[in-house]
Amino acid sequence: MGSGSSRTNDLVVPQANQALEQLKYEIAQELGIQIPQDGYYGNMATRDTGAIGGHITRRLVEIAEQSISGQSR
Repeated sequence: MGSGSSRTNDLVVPQANQALEQLKYEIAQELGIQIPQDGYYGNMATRDTGAIGGHITRRLVEIAEQSISGQSR
């Protein structure tokens, strides 16, 4: 790909970043995982970061399904 290609994790709606950050911290707390305050994830276990990402994806799918079906959360 050329230098003009965008990263795959760029948000389509940049304003969603704050909501995703909030969701990340909520899920980490539910799982009992401490997110580094300095933002460096290099010392975290891959299992922990993967668990957070997987739960975020599940939660987003649930929210989308509820939105499509017209239900409120």
